[in-house]
Amino acid sequence: MNVFYEATPNPNSMKFRTARKIADETVFFEEPTKTARSPLAQKLFGFPWAQAVMIGPDFVTVTKQSWVEWKIIADPLARLIEEHLERNEGVLLPAPTEDATNGGPASSIREDDPPAVKTIKHILDTEIRPAVAMDGGDIVFQRYEDHRLYLYMQGACSGCPSSMMTLKQGVESRLKEVLPELEEVIAV
Repeated sequence: MNVFYEATPNPNSMKFRTARKIADETVFFEEPTKTARSPLAQKLFGFPWAQAVMIGPDFVTVTKQSWVEWKIIADPLARLIEEHLERNEGVLLPAPTEDATNGGPASSIREDDPPAVKTIKHILDTEIRPAVAMDGGDIVFQRYEDHRLYLYMQGACSGCPSSMMTLKQGVESRLKEVLPELEEVIAV
């Protein structure tokens, strides 16, 4: 299995891709203490330069500390991920909770969601999240109240210089087309 890497809009994040599926969901890890679900994330956080890890269906996005250069760690990191996958050492274990910030499903539409929330989650899941995942990131529903939508920016989107433009010109504009009452989209 080959693991290839590519730059993302966030200079501190790199997307490592595989040709095969490695996970059934996308999960973002910002702290080493919250990686119990992922042996791969635990391994990556073993390095002092690791700041965040996001695992997607066919990719791993690693966010590094600013003091280390990609030219030094990208090739060894690709080999480490490749070896981990070839040895079947585990990528994601089943989710114990439904909390998106702790490794649960990101934007599952629930039966009791209000119609506006169902619309938001549907557009996020079918249009926005797949597009953002192409750059190694994710945007996850947090809440909708008082005509304001709060979203988590994860993976390469977290801390990305262009994430506010994506949020305002992309996400907010698209959602206002179907929900004119939406006042603003806010990153949390």
